[in-house]
Amino acid sequence: MYALVDANNFYVSCERVFQPRLDGRPVVVLSNNDGCLISRSAEAKALGLRMGDPYFQVKPLLEQHHVTVFSSNYALYGDMSRRVMWYLGQVAPAVEVYSIDEAFLDLHGLVPFVVESLDAYARTVRANVLARTGIPTCVGIAPTKTLAKLANRLAKKLPALGGVLHLDSEDRRRWALEQVAVQDVWGIGRQYATKLHAAGITTAAALAGCTEAYARRHLGGVVGARLVRELRGYPCLGLAPSEDGTLARRSLCCSRTFGRPLSAFPDVTGAVSAFASRAAEKLRRQGDAAHLLTVFLGKSRYGPEPPPYSCSTTLTLPVATSDTVALVRYARAALKKLWQAGHRYTNAGVVLDGLEPAGQAQLGLFEVAPVSEKRARLMAELDALNRRFGKGTVRLAATALAPGQVVSPWEGQAQWRTPQYTTRLEDLLLVG
Repeated sequence: MYALVDANNFYVSCERVFQPRLDGRPVVVLSNNDGCLISRSAEAKALGLRMGDPYFQVKPLLEQHHVTVFSSNYALYGDMSRRVMWYLGQVAPAVEVYSIDEAFLDLHGLVPFVVESLDAYARTVRANVLARTGIPTCVGIAPTKTLAKLANRLAKKLPALGGVLHLDSEDRRRWALEQVAVQDVWGIGRQYATKLHAAGITTAAALAGCTEAYARRHLGGVVGARLVRELRGYPCLGLAPSEDGTLARRSLCCSRTFGRPLSAFPDVTGAVSAFASRAAEKLRRQGDAAHLLTVFLGKSRYGPEPPPYSCSTTLTLPVATSDTVALVRYARAALKKLWQAGHRYTNAGVVLDGLEPAGQAQLGLFEVAPVSEKRARLMAELDALNRRFGKGTVRLAATALAPGQVVSPWEGQAQWRTPQYTTRLEDLLLVG
């Protein structure tokens, strides 16, 4: 058996932990730069607010119904997620952290040796997560990961279930499949959903009744066949490496929409340098080096700027590296190739690809070592200082503020960001 533990409206729930007066009131959280809605409380969803709605479009509705609005606070959300996942790791034989607010648990072997009932076990886990972190969750339990995901969806939608659904029988599995539309099945995207609806397959139950030959032909080959088998209760997917730092990512991206359009080259250079620095830190954290570096720039589609609205360039590095100084230098060189004076840019980013284990880079013909020991120690000390004293304590001059600047010109808007209650000493709550 597998369980999927999923936090309810996670970003909103994190904000409510420290402001319990918001329980029962409509709350939304905005994306970077306060652009669009990325988390909504149940009360906000009842008002018709949808995921991804632009803030400027729904602002009148938010004001009309006195909806509380927050800017995203990823430092807080990441730490609250870590606390939830740590607890789950203590009570399950194996855990796959699927996303910041979801985790699969491998429950094989728990019954009857550890717990009497998986249903009671799930309710205990749910209650303990709430007591320890203040985060409400729902739990779906089923023989396969796909069914566990489906069960979790129903546990959220149907309050009568009490936040837990255990598909422990064939009758329950059939009932659950009938309740879920085919487009809501894990692994079915918009294009597949359109194709299935055209063929008269509108529910998860109908999809489970398809032949494997049909699934192979119309749903991506063996991937589609596995999906159908999973819906029938035959496990085809085990736990995968988690996205909690133990999974070495195949590429790294650091990007941002600017708080205001930028037309000055030094301002955009500072942004790209900061993004390359951050990406280099992530790269060293997972012990890799990058062989490809991409820089992209974007303009507003709704302004006076003519198309194209985005441009990018990719550099193949002579030797794979994770050195911040080298990556910033290459990123600035790439930016010069893209830069067009007189244009107003609204976003930029740096992507690192072609990752390989650090210390095993393919050297050039006349290279002795990809990175000197002195430079490697410098990067290690840089990371250690920033871990100890806070992100950005020690950084390259290219990312520093110009004289007279209080914040970077590319920093996004965050009018309603709350303090970092759990990760910053200055933001600790004081109880009188």
